[in-house]
Amino acid sequence: MHEHAGGNRRQARKKRGRDNGIVEMTENRKKIKITLIKSMIGTKQSHRATVRGLGLHRINSSVELEDTPAVRGMINNVYYLVKSEA
Repeated sequence: MHEHAGGNRRQARKKRGRDNGIVEMTENRKKIKITLIKSMIGTKQSHRATVRGLGLHRINSSVELEDTPAVRGMINNVYYLVKSEA
């Protein structure tokens, strides 16, 4: 079998990983559940982008995100479209 000059790239990618230790840091953060309760039709384009950024796609879809200031700010921006639970 022919080896690449830089070694086995697949194994190097596996060793390197994608999380870089972030998973361990976020495990002890609180979660917040967000549900889209109103349609985005007729809303501002930036508000639609915010809802998409929260990971919501259709009415009654829910996501559980970390309770961070950034997420809180996004929820405050579209408070009239979503319901949040701690």
